[in-house]
Amino acid sequence: MRDIKFHNTESGKVELFTPLDEKSVKMYSCGPTVYDYVHIGNLRSFLTADIIKRVLLRNGYLVAHTINFTDFGHLSDDADAGEDKMMKGLKREELPFTLDAMRQLSDRYIKAFKTDFEELRIIPPTTWARASDYIKKQIALIKALDEKGFTYETSDGLYFDITKFPTYGRLGKIDIHKLKSGARVEINTEKRHPADFAVWKKSSLGWDSRWGKGFPGWHIECSTMAMDTLGKQIDIHTGGEDLSATHHNAEIAQSEAVTGKQFVKYWIHNAFITIDNTKISKSLGNTITVRHLRDKGFSGDDYRYWLLTAHYRTPANFSWEALTAAKQALYRLKRYVYEDFKQKTATPDQTYLDRFDDCLVNDLDTPGAIAVLWDMINDQKLDDKVKCGTLMSMDEVLDIGLSDDPYEGMRSLGVIAVSDLSDEVQQLIDEREAARIARNWDRADILRDTIKLRGYLIEDTALGPKVIKE
Repeated sequence: MRDIKFHNTESGKVELFTPLDEKSVKMYSCGPTVYDYVHIGNLRSFLTADIIKRVLLRNGYLVAHTINFTDFGHLSDDADAGEDKMMKGLKREELPFTLDAMRQLSDRYIKAFKTDFEELRIIPPTTWARASDYIKKQIALIKALDEKGFTYETSDGLYFDITKFPTYGRLGKIDIHKLKSGARVEINTEKRHPADFAVWKKSSLGWDSRWGKGFPGWHIECSTMAMDTLGKQIDIHTGGEDLSATHHNAEIAQSEAVTGKQFVKYWIHNAFITIDNTKISKSLGNTITVRHLRDKGFSGDDYRYWLLTAHYRTPANFSWEALTAAKQALYRLKRYVYEDFKQKTATPDQTYLDRFDDCLVNDLDTPGAIAVLWDMINDQKLDDKVKCGTLMSMDEVLDIGLSDDPYEGMRSLGVIAVSDLSDEVQQLIDEREAARIARNWDRADILRDTIKLRGYLIEDTALGPKVIKE
C-alpha cells in the first residue's frame, strides 16, 4: 500500500490521503441531469472518479461509491433561475408536463448514460441514486434545516441563509461580502443575500410539502443521497470544476448545518474539455457524444486513452486530429498484446510497475504513467512475455483494452474471424488463397480488390490470410 496524494480543492493543495476509516473509502460523484445525452466533456469527471477508485483498489482499499441521477429541479444557470432542464427535455420531445412523463424521459437517458459508462469501461458505482426516489428524505433534510433556523420563506420557495453559515464559500475561497447579485443568480429582491440558495422551489408541478407544492432545490438532493447511502461524513467528493463555486459550496453548507460535522474530507475537481478552445455546451451547439465518436469510427477505448494522456486538472482541447493520434497509439499497443505478444505473459517487471504506480498515487498522474508504459514497451532488454505481463498489470488501472479475451482483442483491431464473414466473402477469400497457391498473382490481386469493395482488407501472414474490417 503506497501513500496516495490528491489535490484537495478546499485547501488548494496536494495532500496525503488519510481516509476516515483505515481500510475503506466513501466516495460520492455528482452525476448527470438526465434530460439528454451526456457529451464527452461530462464524461471526463466520471473517468476521473474511475481512476481514483482503481488507484484506491490497487492499494488495498475497499470503496463504496455513489453516483446520482438528477431527474428534476436542475435549473439552467445551476442556481435558482432559468429553465428547468427536465422541462426543457419534455418540451423538446413533446411530452406532457407531468411527473410520469419526466420519469419516462429520464429512464431513456439513464439507460443511455449507463451505455456510455460501459463504452468507456468505467466501473459502475456501488449505488446509483436517483433524485426522485429520495423525495421524502430530501423533505426531511429541508425540515431539519428549517427547524434549526437556517432558512427563510419567500413567495417562490424556501431559501438557505448563507449568513447563518460563516464558512460558506470555502471552496474557491469565495468572499460572500463581495458577491454581487446577477452574476450567477437571477436578481431576486426577496432574497436576503444574492448567494442564498433555494432548498425548496414552489411549483404547480411537483410534490406536496409544508411550504407548498413544488420540488427540492437542486443542491439538496446530493446532500441527501450522499448521506443516505454513505453516511454523514464521506472521504471524497468528485465533480467538474464548474460545480465547485455554487453547487458544492451549497452542499457543504446545508450538510454541515444539519450534522455539525465536516461533510467531505477531499474535494476533487477535474478541468474542462474544450472544442476549439471553447467550453462544450448544449447552448452553444458544439456538443459531441459517444454516439458521434462511434459514427466517426472511434471507440470508447480511443477516447479513454486520449483523456488519460492529459492530467485531470489540466484543461484539454478536443480535436478529431488528437483523437486520431490517440487511436493510432492505442492500436499499436493492442497489436503488441494481441499479435506480437499473443497475450503470453511472464512476471511483470517490478521496476517499471513501481514507476507506473508512483505516478498514479501522485495526484493521478496518468500522462506520466502512460509515458512509463511506453518506456517499458521500447526497452529492448525486456522479454516480450515480461512486457505483456507488465502491460496486463498496468491495464488494471488504465483499462484501455489490453486485457480482453483474445478473440475480442483481435476484433478491436478490426481482425475478423472467418466464421463472422458472409458466405460470399468467405468464398472470395478461399478463391484468392487458391490463386495464391497456384501463383496466379493477377487473379489473386483482382480478388483482393473485390474483397476490398466488400469492406475488408486482406493481410497475408505465415498463418494464412488475416481479414481486417475497413
